[in-house]
Amino acid sequence: MSTPPLAGAGIPPGAFSGTQAQAAREVNTASLCRIGQETVQDIVFRTMEIFQLLRNMQLPNGVTYHTGTYQDRLGKLQEHLRQLSILFRKLRLVYDKCNENCAGLDPVPVEQLIPYVEEDGSKHDDRGAASQLRFASEERREIMEVNKVRKLK
Repeated sequence: MSTPPLAGAGIPPGAFSGTQAQAAREVNTASLCRIGQETVQDIVFRTMEIFQLLRNMQLPNGVTYHTGTYQDRLGKLQEHLRQLSILFRKLRLVYDKCNENCAGLDPVPVEQLIPYVEEDGSKHDDRGAASQLRFASEERREIMEVNKVRKLK
């Protein structure tokens, strides 16, 4: 069993020359991540189909079971399992290539990825929230007065 090509599917070999062929083989990391995401979605879809097939199969409870039906369902199940195996190999290739592309990057500490609000910024936000609360209460009071006037009329 061979794995399908990651990029350039459907393009005959030799269609590119020199640097174009090299550029076609080197896919950027964002594209690899998209391919990986699509592969994971395919894996989930295939797995759901496998479970659907298994759920619809009857257990041999002493009932006469048609061998043709059994062979058909077994063939479908084996095909789905084979495709699932191919998709996992493809996902592994994408994972390895992403790790290879990101090997030279310095890891960013998790603490730097979390936004930190300083004390001064939080006081400013409290003032903004207080003014919004004041504005909302004034607006509510005006609406209540308008409703009272409408009820009296």
